[in-house]
Amino acid sequence: MFSNFFPVAAFFAGVVSVLSPCILPVIPAVFAYSTGRGKFRPLAIVSGLSLSFTCMGIITSIFGATFTAYLGYLNIFAEALLVTMGISLLFDLNIFNVFGNFSSLANAKREGLLGGFLLGISLGIVWLPCVGPVLGSILTMVAVSGKVVYGGLMLFIYSLGFSVPMLLVAYSASCSFIRLQKVSKYSFSLKKVAGFVILGVGFYMIYRNHFSSF
Repeated sequence: MFSNFFPVAAFFAGVVSVLSPCILPVIPAVFAYSTGRGKFRPLAIVSGLSLSFTCMGIITSIFGATFTAYLGYLNIFAEALLVTMGISLLFDLNIFNVFGNFSSLANAKREGLLGGFLLGISLGIVWLPCVGPVLGSILTMVAVSGKVVYGGLMLFIYSLGFSVPMLLVAYSASCSFIRLQKVSKYSFSLKKVAGFVILGVGFYMIYRNHFSSF
């Protein structure tokens, strides 16, 4: 059931991540300079961002596959982490923002397509504290699966959900940003929904792994 639902959830998670208060306000600043440097530069940025997230999925899957002998312990860790992530979203605890806002570390003025691509890669790392609970939940599920191709694909789908709103801002200028701002009013509710979903997955894993045989 969850394997069929997970790609849709991954895409939705990417959209929710963009609406994070420490990401949405800086998107226009990132692309304001970029679009003036060439119409393909925003594509280069989101390509780098997608590569960064996809690599995270592949690395996490390899980690999970390496420790398949300890799958029982890995499942327990995943269950605890998912429940923690769900609670952090439900109560807006921002446990991953303890490192501060690293948006200023991303230099939006790197030149050319290669510069835009490298900027996208750096943003994937810089924005980790902002997207921690949502991204961490997906990476947890990917690690438990231990399937490298599956992990890379799920994180690529997540990056698509992340990238589509960014490209709308880049190529539709103020119009789409105004619309995104209107949507961002519902970001609190969306985070709650995501929190309930993640918490539900965590409790389902606990039931399946420890109580389904009773």
